[in-house]
Amino acid sequence: MSQDEKPKTPEAAPAAAPPRQPEAKLERVTFADLPAWERDDHLDAFKTFLKSCDGVIKAASKPVAKGTSQCRVSIDDLAAACRAAQGLTSPTKKSAKAFFETQFVPHRVAQTSPKGLLTGYYEPVLEGSRTAQGKFQTPVYKRPPDLVNVVAEQDRASKPEGYTHLRKTAAGEVPFPTRAEIEQGALAGKGLELLYLEDPVEVFFMHIQGSGRIHLTDGTTVRINYDGKNGHPYKSIGRYLIDNGLLAANKVSMAALGKWLRADKARGQQVMWQNQSFIFFRELDNDSEGPMGAMSVALTPGRSLAVDTGYHTLGTPLYVSAPKLGHATKTGSFNRLMVAQDVGSAIKGPERGDIYFGSGDKAGKLAGVTKHEGNFFVLLPTSSQLAEQRLRFGERLPWQTTVKSEGGL
Repeated sequence: MSQDEKPKTPEAAPAAAPPRQPEAKLERVTFADLPAWERDDHLDAFKTFLKSCDGVIKAASKPVAKGTSQCRVSIDDLAAACRAAQGLTSPTKKSAKAFFETQFVPHRVAQTSPKGLLTGYYEPVLEGSRTAQGKFQTPVYKRPPDLVNVVAEQDRASKPEGYTHLRKTAAGEVPFPTRAEIEQGALAGKGLELLYLEDPVEVFFMHIQGSGRIHLTDGTTVRINYDGKNGHPYKSIGRYLIDNGLLAANKVSMAALGKWLRADKARGQQVMWQNQSFIFFRELDNDSEGPMGAMSVALTPGRSLAVDTGYHTLGTPLYVSAPKLGHATKTGSFNRLMVAQDVGSAIKGPERGDIYFGSGDKAGKLAGVTKHEGNFFVLLPTSSQLAEQRLRFGERLPWQTTVKSEGGL
């Protein structure tokens, strides 16, 4: 690429009309309608769901704005299911399956687009240092004290336009520096450097993943996690390269993107600057069993799903079916009960999900090639179904109840 062909440092985009959210509604189905439901590991899904329950119950005790999407589960009804889960002692695969079939009613997400989109993310494992030394010169920043949220962190992907975070100044709130401005020194000398890594491309990818496990030069290992962003909208540089004819659409993967960015460091930096969004991190306790999602619980590989909270309540069980996502399972297709436990700036839409695959290179390879069509089935708590049909509050259903797609319970 010649100097003239190099992408320019991004400028502020003009304000645009807010995009209209895709319409979506729920259609009631039976558990028998869920592809491969009988073959799933319901105990694994139950344990993942249970992790969210303290947060769900706590959220239910606070006033919350009602969602506009039919897909969103009532937090009060979800809390009722959580209390039932917490009361289930010594769960087994059989009792976990019975729990979901009794406490929830499955519904297909129906929208204008017949298929949703599933991607993947993971926790990179990298080398680093607490000080700038030798090859470790690329800083990872902690959250600046003057950074303020415009929207709640868990709802940042649902904001249709504008900033999600701003900088608080004596004159009022103003936009925070862009990625390009930060990497050119906008935060230098403020004591915000948390760690230093070697490769700017690895740091860029870690921003996209939202977490990292870092082996330090002193022999210790730390886990760092998302702790806010500069508020600028996320922009896919993969899409940028495709749109500008710099990389073929059928060649885009995390590995291919990394190779392209590293081939010419100056060129790669200019392209990474097209994504003005910049992530800040915090260090987690050493006993953390995994990176934390938006619900502040450790994510479970293959069970935790990042969703758009404009459509889905965090903590909701979602059955995900992606017949062509064969590389992630031994069966050749992906049909699994997952739990909405995280969000992402690029995760927008009623059937848009990001699957957490775990830590390290193996998980990274799975995540890097995941871009598949799929469909969601939302599990609505039985209590909300009872309320809709005006049955007596508190009436319990037998564990063997079969939910029909037509007719009453």
